[in-house]
Amino acid sequence: MKVGIIGGTGGMGKGFALRWSQNHDVIVGSRDAARAAESAVEYTNLAKEAFGEIKGSISGGDNVTVAKESDVLILSIPYENIDSVCSGILPEIRDSCVVVSPIVPMTKTDVGFECVSIKENKPFSYKLVLNHMKDKSKLVSAFHVISEKKLINPTLELDYDIFVCGDDESVKVVNTLIDEIKGLRSIYLGPIELSYLAEMSTPLLLNAMIRNKIKNPGIKII
Repeated sequence: MKVGIIGGTGGMGKGFALRWSQNHDVIVGSRDAARAAESAVEYTNLAKEAFGEIKGSISGGDNVTVAKESDVLILSIPYENIDSVCSGILPEIRDSCVVVSPIVPMTKTDVGFECVSIKENKPFSYKLVLNHMKDKSKLVSAFHVISEKKLINPTLELDYDIFVCGDDESVKVVNTLIDEIKGLRSIYLGPIELSYLAEMSTPLLLNAMIRNKIKNPGIKII
């Protein structure tokens, strides 16, 4: 598959690019095509150092080009940028493209990390993304509780469960990518309308991490 990552020059984008390049053609997206191309060269060298030869590839381009070319598109962007970014790229995607949102509506206050959708009565991330989707069945929520610092170490085996919401057929596509990252397990929560449950798990996890001095935690259901 061609896996596009919008916001691919950030930490989460880097981690996914390194790991999925073993089997797929990963396209790193940025508003600045030159920056994306530079990151792609860096990631390719790191992937080859970690794995030897890779079956896939890592390239870079501007966000609109990446969106047009992708079979799966990861939205690694901040909550406050959803409308400005998605309005420009999601009308351009292929009809078959599956869009993945790991976006969390979160803010840090005096008491800790809080969900702005509850605190400020704002829409959850998935609702904002859905507003720009041509086919709402192609949106999947996933990867909200993965440690970025661990993800970017391509040889580190993870041990996390990933909450996933969406249409059955689209979820199957995303699950293949989850299964390819050793140590991750997909936990299906239900249709896209239940994505708010996954989005709220991130501030919960971060508050637990800080208050209990836990380093780079994840969530595991046992």
